[in-house]
Amino acid sequence: MTAAVLVIASARTQVADFLSALLLVYILLIFAYIISSLIFSFGGKIPYSRWSSALLGFLRDVCEPYLGLFRRFIPPIGPIDISPIVGILVLQFVGGFIVALIHG
Repeated sequence: MTAAVLVIASARTQVADFLSALLLVYILLIFAYIISSLIFSFGGKIPYSRWSSALLGFLRDVCEPYLGLFRRFIPPIGPIDISPIVGILVLQFVGGFIVALIHG
């Protein structure tokens, strides 16, 4: 094997690892969004708190565009919204497939 092939293989591995870590972080952000919205819907919000408003705004701005894709097609079942579960599963399967393709 030549040095160029090893460099390309190493770069592909690094890109696949980075994408895998990025998917994990996004899934954790979705979990944080679900838990925080659940806690704050039960009245757990601190009134006039800038950090909690900033945290909720950040999580909403990051997670809602992706979860909104699934909310169009999956209606809530009573008070339960299963679109985040479906979104996480799709992210796991599609992301894992793409990482496997990149990794080789």
